[in-house]
Amino acid sequence: MSYQVLARKWRPKSFTELVGQESAVQAISNALDQDRLHHAYLFNGTRGIGKTTLARILAKSLNCEKGTSSTPCQQCNTCKDIDAGRYVDLIELDAASNTQVDNMRDLLENAQYAPSSGPFKIYIIDEVHMLSKSAFNAMLKTLEEPPEHVKFILATTEPNKVPITVLSRCLQFNLKQMSSENIANHLALILAKEKINFEPNALSIIARAASGSMRDALSILDQAIAYNQEKIEVDKVNQMLGTLSDEILINLLIAIADQDGEKLISLTLEMNEKNISFESSLEGLASLIYELSLAKLVPNYFEESSKKQILEQLLDKFTPEKLQLLYQIATIGKRDLYLAPDLLAGFNMTLLRMLAFYPAFNASRKETESASIAKEVISPKEQAVPNNSEGEKTFEFDGNWRELVEKLELGMAKSLAQESEFIAFSNRTFSLRLQPQHKHLSDKSYQDKLELALSNHFLEQIKIEITITAVETSPAIEIKKEKAELLAKTEKSIMDDSFVKELINEFDAEVVSTSIQPKTNGKES
Repeated sequence: MSYQVLARKWRPKSFTELVGQESAVQAISNALDQDRLHHAYLFNGTRGIGKTTLARILAKSLNCEKGTSSTPCQQCNTCKDIDAGRYVDLIELDAASNTQVDNMRDLLENAQYAPSSGPFKIYIIDEVHMLSKSAFNAMLKTLEEPPEHVKFILATTEPNKVPITVLSRCLQFNLKQMSSENIANHLALILAKEKINFEPNALSIIARAASGSMRDALSILDQAIAYNQEKIEVDKVNQMLGTLSDEILINLLIAIADQDGEKLISLTLEMNEKNISFESSLEGLASLIYELSLAKLVPNYFEESSKKQILEQLLDKFTPEKLQLLYQIATIGKRDLYLAPDLLAGFNMTLLRMLAFYPAFNASRKETESASIAKEVISPKEQAVPNNSEGEKTFEFDGNWRELVEKLELGMAKSLAQESEFIAFSNRTFSLRLQPQHKHLSDKSYQDKLELALSNHFLEQIKIEITITAVETSPAIEIKKEKAELLAKTEKSIMDDSFVKELINEFDAEVVSTSIQPKTNGKES
């Protein structure tokens, strides 16, 4: 007998075997057991998470010879034929390769006829979003008022591309990505049944590489079995996937904490020789920094985790603020990796950026800790910032909020910064005011982004405090006022122009004020 890949061999055959979709399974099971059946179902979610598998289990539950229930018998001819893909009343259509209206019309014409054996004729349409507009229109009438013996089960990875007229006629289930822990546990069960030895951490690496897809995890596991032969080991899995071990990640962070640039570069050269993916390395680095942040601020989170010992090696070397900065550098470095002259250079530059920011950050933190004298809220221009040992200021703020806002990389939080009135700066906290009509800008996500931008700018942990009240001025108000003044000045200059006056007097011309575009420095404002 030919070898059957794990993804097919161990495809779940019942709801109880399905991993990671408990909410959808419970809702469907209750509907089946209570005989509250809908005529059309839509399963959406990313690839490899069980949409088609769930559809086939639902088909068995509907047509099992023992009766409709959430627990098909798995023994009758119907259950066996559905598992084998040869059940005549289960029609599967791949919309990606059958997009045209003619395909849909053929399918719908066949739907009129009663099922050959079971109570229902079931249509599973995979990647339904790929159907043409005409094909969707053709199925609408049948989807709205299908024959009693017909059930539609639609599956898609992009529900946003499915017409709302179709969505409204379906019972929708959003299938979620599976957690790495769920995937690793399921792989362990399969390997136990296959009688293959493994290292638990090797399965965790495979689970992370699968990015929430069980099918991808099983495909990688197939590859790992062929690659590792007798036992699935961490080193061999890392070598196969081009990923790096936790040990290298730890050594990278230790080199950064110890300001050991030579060690840092030697590690990256070693990674390059082993053909380790620098993109996945930055992902791994960001993931480890995230776990460190969590362990630092929520100490009990990893109490029972196998990673506790790894994290404890690094916890004393980094402050929560520094971890926030390192995480930002790692994620930006991953984004910009392919803009670098080559991948090694891009990866090295990201690590060197972490190294470069480290001493300045630590110096400013020591000054913060030494400044223990309590301060009143004072004018920012009166607030002195202590110097470090080299006589350079760690950071300073002169009270010009508008100029500071223009320097920051803010993205979605730009509106919050521009509409805020600066009140005071004390104890590394900006006190701001926001008009009541702009209250929505004080959303926590915007505040977090503004705090992060300020922290990155000053290399210190910066906080903001926002009061919702009347505002006298703000960068947005100042810009609007300046534009209005410039427009008025420009309009006056035009009206005072002798040629314009002549046109008005001689030809009854009219100046359209909305067409006036003032210019500054030779450019339109």
